[in-house]
Amino acid sequence: MILAFDIGGSRIRAARDGVALGEVPTPLRDFAAFGAALRGFLAGGERAVAISIAGVVQEDGRIRVANIPCLDARLLAVELRAALGLPVLVLNDADCFAMAEAAAGAGRGHRSVFAVILGSGVGGGLVMDGRVVPGAGEWGHGPVIRDPAFACGCGQVGCLDTVGAARGLERLHRHLTGDALGSVEILARWAGGARVATVDLWLDLVSGPLAMVVNVLGCTVVPVGGGLANVVPLITALDVAVRARILRRMDTALVVPAQVSADAGLIGAAAAGEAEYVA
Repeated sequence: MILAFDIGGSRIRAARDGVALGEVPTPLRDFAAFGAALRGFLAGGERAVAISIAGVVQEDGRIRVANIPCLDARLLAVELRAALGLPVLVLNDADCFAMAEAAAGAGRGHRSVFAVILGSGVGGGLVMDGRVVPGAGEWGHGPVIRDPAFACGCGQVGCLDTVGAARGLERLHRHLTGDALGSVEILARWAGGARVATVDLWLDLVSGPLAMVVNVLGCTVVPVGGGLANVVPLITALDVAVRARILRRMDTALVVPAQVSADAGLIGAAAAGEAEYVA
């Protein structure tokens, strides 16, 4: 019913009804070739196309995507509908990650799912009653700390993104100790039982804003993906810190490792397309 695509800077992956259809190289500078690449997966009978892509879908429908020049600043859903002859839903990859967790991962059975990404950056997506909330989930931006107040790529200073991501953990460690260690080594020392002040500070800085998000949204589960989520003791410690700061008391885990695999883009896009065009 839904033809789903996961669009990356090098490959386009496709699936229909949960079955992988293969992949093709991503045309970077030729929009007609890009449309033809998607059209090659059409079999007839599809209800709609749903796309996961690493970009920002603006309110006017235009997409900002730095690594695929032929798509940048286009009204992508409108133009692809004309090229493919089907309704097209375009979501960023964080929204699709959230939808995948809500439909098939740690968020199954929950009305409100705030899925968090803690990797090279801090991001997320929100699913309410089985549907993605467009534009929600960007909890990594907006000033949350004055000292240290690192410049953020969004143009502001002191954003959570500057200290909460993997590079942020490393930045904090250099600030506190003067040592230039990678996040893997910092967390390995911490997980091995050493007292690492950087991780204590990181937990404090990240748990406060996340607790505020939980209080505002009323979400009952927060699946975490991204590289830092691979350190399960870190996510467990974050869960404890967040539950200590929210208003309602919870005896079971709230912040948990994500369950969906690398196919989150395809799974989330397909689930969002089903909710939009089939349900």
